[in-house]
Amino acid sequence: MTIQCFTSINLNYLAKARVLAASLRRLHPDWRLSVCVVDRPPRDFPAQILLDSFDDVIWSDDLGIEGLPAWLFKRDVVEACTGVKGPMLHDLIYAGVDKVIYLDPDIAVLGSLAPLIELLDDNSVLLTPHQLTPDEEEEAIIDNEICSLQHGIYNLGFLAVKNDSAGRTFTNWWNRRLLDFCYNEKSRGIFVDQKWCDHVPSMFDGVKILRDPGYNVASWNLSGRKVSIGEHGNILVNGVKLRFFHFTKLGPIGDTMTARYAKGNTEVYEIWSWYRRKVMEYANWTVPSGYWYFNNFDNGQPIPKPVRELYRWRRDLQQAFPNPFQTAGDSFYAWLVSEEPGLLAS
Repeated sequence: MTIQCFTSINLNYLAKARVLAASLRRLHPDWRLSVCVVDRPPRDFPAQILLDSFDDVIWSDDLGIEGLPAWLFKRDVVEACTGVKGPMLHDLIYAGVDKVIYLDPDIAVLGSLAPLIELLDDNSVLLTPHQLTPDEEEEAIIDNEICSLQHGIYNLGFLAVKNDSAGRTFTNWWNRRLLDFCYNEKSRGIFVDQKWCDHVPSMFDGVKILRDPGYNVASWNLSGRKVSIGEHGNILVNGVKLRFFHFTKLGPIGDTMTARYAKGNTEVYEIWSWYRRKVMEYANWTVPSGYWYFNNFDNGQPIPKPVRELYRWRRDLQQAFPNPFQTAGDSFYAWLVSEEPGLLAS
């Protein structure tokens, strides 16, 4: 039986992805781990870092996405790194992998994931909800339950799929939705891949919702999860083993939300402190802060989000300018300068 994990990043997320890789290998050295890099490296980037951490390194150029320049231009970095999850899962399933697990790069595996493989013996798709228990305080209801209504009931920092008929049916659907509609446009009812998966339990067979509090512990569910250390040093959540922790928004936002809901649960702060140290340990200073190769037109001009949004919904512009990054001659950039100069300054 083949078990494959994968994640997706741009190079600014490499340090976090390397922590994920090291934490997974410590517990599951026989599982394969792939990374999809939605980027192109800056000068002097040491590519060996990727090869040392991952079994397979797939660049976005290698995914076979039709009209890739236009596809990337329509998306900001989060939308692009999320959108490739569909084709990555599709390629792995149709390459014959038996069981596939996706993990966000800002996750660390802190307990065995073997129970997931057992659950996939009897189920085809595994999902984790953002919350498992109702909140009581108004602030928590707004932060957590209402936020989930906007961003999706299930957190797609984790997904597991079995290569059977139901798993392939789900994979085909998810791949198409992410290729076509993986955008952060909550006004249209879309939040990258997550809102799509609100449909999954009602549309597909073999779907299992994990209600074990040891999976996908994060700031948005700490109001209902107590982290402790067991007598043998095991990290526990509500008395069961912690499997993985999701360190969303490392920095001021993550600190604020963690402090708001961890409160006096000192073990949570110890885990966050450990994670910060590991990210610093695995940092690569050859990647400039905020770097993403696809941030700019080929003349170096930054691409504002409204320009991407205009292009993504205008079929006429897509047909006229199949590579919108180009600025020479009769280009999308020239069209913008003539027709929508205010968008370039937005």
